[in-house]
Amino acid sequence: MEQRDRIIGLYDIYSQLLTEKQRSYFEDYYYNDLSLAEIASNYNISRNGVFDQIKRTCEALELYESKLKLAYKYKKIEELKIDSELLQQITDILWEE
Repeated sequence: MEQRDRIIGLYDIYSQLLTEKQRSYFEDYYYNDLSLAEIASNYNISRNGVFDQIKRTCEALELYESKLKLAYKYKKIEELKIDSELLQQITDILWEE
């Protein structure tokens, strides 16, 4: 469960760097709780194709984090002993588009 939470957290941060197809498969699998077979049927591809795409998407998310370290920095900021208003302002800056 810890790994699942981590990868979903990374997706929340880096999803805009992914292709539309990567986002669709990822969201169907992790958010909509569809099986690989269900996703494969929906997109008319093989189950193994879905598995590979989700695996590559997770690897891409881990790569983005290894380079940019946004999740790590966000966690460190949350650990600071600052008031909630300042924490919210910092969080808003981090999440700006």
